[in-house]
Amino acid sequence: MSGAHAYDFDNGPALRAIAMPADTNPNGDIFGGWLLAQMDLAGGTVAVRRSHGRVATVGIEAMTFHKPVFVGDEVSCFARIEKVGRTSLRVRIETWVRRERSGSDPIKVTEGVFTYVAIGEDRKPREVPPE
Repeated sequence: MSGAHAYDFDNGPALRAIAMPADTNPNGDIFGGWLLAQMDLAGGTVAVRRSHGRVATVGIEAMTFHKPVFVGDEVSCFARIEKVGRTSLRVRIETWVRRERSGSDPIKVTEGVFTYVAIGEDRKPREVPPE
């Protein structure tokens, strides 16, 4: 597979979805907010597993949209924990697409860094347990 990336596109996404017509903006491209939500779901999944419980998204930084996403694209979000603090987790998320599910080489369309805080049943921050 051409295109250098640090993830196993076939075996390792935290989330995979198909971009649908209902997810478009007025220009017919996939709405950035939909893509951001998919990334948040992917990062949250990884953060929940690492923190062994509920998390809340508290920040998004360094968000970059490199290329548009189109209806029919197979969207895969890859998430990697960069840092674990006392109550927080910093997760790098990259989104790659295959155009029209044709098996084409993946194209990186977005990347960003999301911060999650582990929270308890009382919805207050709790410590992230050691690995």
